[in-house]
Amino acid sequence: MMKQRQQWWTSSGVRLRHVATTPGQTNWLFLPGGPGVGSQSLLGLVHAARVPGTAWLVDLPGDGSNRGVSAVPENPFARWPNVLVEAVQALDQVVMVGHSTGGMFLSSVPELEHHLAGMVLVSSAPHAGWRDTFAHYTRRHPIPGVAEAAARYSACPDDRTLRELTLAAAPWNFTPASLPAGLTLLEDLPYNHDAVAWADAYFDDTYRARWAPQTLPALIVSGTDDHVVDQRLWHTEPDFHRPNIMHRRIDRAGHFPWIENPDTVGAAFAELIDQLHQTRSQHHHEE
Repeated sequence: MMKQRQQWWTSSGVRLRHVATTPGQTNWLFLPGGPGVGSQSLLGLVHAARVPGTAWLVDLPGDGSNRGVSAVPENPFARWPNVLVEAVQALDQVVMVGHSTGGMFLSSVPELEHHLAGMVLVSSAPHAGWRDTFAHYTRRHPIPGVAEAAARYSACPDDRTLRELTLAAAPWNFTPASLPAGLTLLEDLPYNHDAVAWADAYFDDTYRARWAPQTLPALIVSGTDDHVVDQRLWHTEPDFHRPNIMHRRIDRAGHFPWIENPDTVGAAFAELIDQLHQTRSQHHHEE
């Protein structure tokens, strides 16, 4: 069985790494933001969520450290982000969890809805409007050293300068109290400029969600102090305000809300898990 493997790839090179198993039949697939930072950025979210079943870290082909192996095709970005369907179809009872751009990738693939048991969007957005808001915020709240790091990245865009820029800009991602923990998280990640360049050229500016869950149990998690992706954008999107979609605000939390407030993030996931159980029970009775 595929889901008993510790690590495996789909035919198009999506990598799934098994990181936790508890009693339960659900497969939870955690897709990172960035892009380029890799799915290990979500290990803390997996621990905070405490989901029943099997948790997998997911990397698209060519993202994070998922490169340089025979399972990843020569042109890894050719089917981004539609290759996610392969991962979902390979497992049963799948809930996908997307952080930031990862959530936007999920919202860009309407075919997923027919294969999912549930969906979670963490620090994500319904459209690319967050980019202008973030640009305005950075101009009002400059960080020493970021302009210089950005100039080095612009002059020589590679994995090393991307890492330097991300670390320099870390205070925009975290509250002041959680910045040391945030830096520890970011320092240990892989950095992949090629994935960033693809998203910059083909996704970020034109993104708009292509679907919203109609009846699928869903959860949207928003840090109240997320200065990277403006969480207020959800307020003006009626498609994302239905009885099956829960919105949970995480007080005093930034772009990685499980860093500042893991217990409240875990409580939000617990509510979704209850909803999943209710939905399954209803379907069982209807059968």
